[in-house]
Amino acid sequence: MCSGNFAKCLGITLIPLTIICILCNILLFFPGGNVADESSNITDEVFYLGGILGSGVVMIFPALVFLGMKNNDCCGCCGNESCGKRFAMFGSILFAAAGAVGAAYSVIVSCVAINHGPKCFTSYLNGTVQAINVTYPFADGNYLSNRTLWDLCDGPGDIITWHLTLFCILLVTGLVQIGLCAFQVINGLIGTICGDCCGCCGDS
Repeated sequence: MCSGNFAKCLGITLIPLTIICILCNILLFFPGGNVADESSNITDEVFYLGGILGSGVVMIFPALVFLGMKNNDCCGCCGNESCGKRFAMFGSILFAAAGAVGAAYSVIVSCVAINHGPKCFTSYLNGTVQAINVTYPFADGNYLSNRTLWDLCDGPGDIITWHLTLFCILLVTGLVQIGLCAFQVINGLIGTICGDCCGCCGDS
């Protein structure tokens, strides 16, 4: 397969992953699937926008660059055959590196959020009155191995499952994006050194 074709395949794969990450991050603004009464009721890591920025906006640029690799003009670079194509492949390496950094940011935010746990409603006695507080009831990911601790959360909705599902999707998707960008770095190096196998400069 030509380097340009392979890059285009990677770009096609990155687009739906990017959309998934953006949607997951947006859904996290609705804890437990409910509209939050106050922004302070939303888990802090949601506002870091790992899915919207890191695996979303930042990833759109390398995805579009990869998609356009096969259409890049590979001729007319100082009269050297394939020079333009090689330069385009080298440029794709830089975009792939930027995409990997963005995805890594999303992965880090997701790991922290999963370990930290969700911000949720907890009840406590204030004298003789039962009061509701919005806080982080878990510490150091202890709720991941001890499901009985989930009873500490009184909402909103099934917040723990909501939190874990969406952040795990962001984590896995971010790792896949890093892998795809790493593949393009290797593909870009091959294309830069060896040129595109299709020899389009010779086409008329």
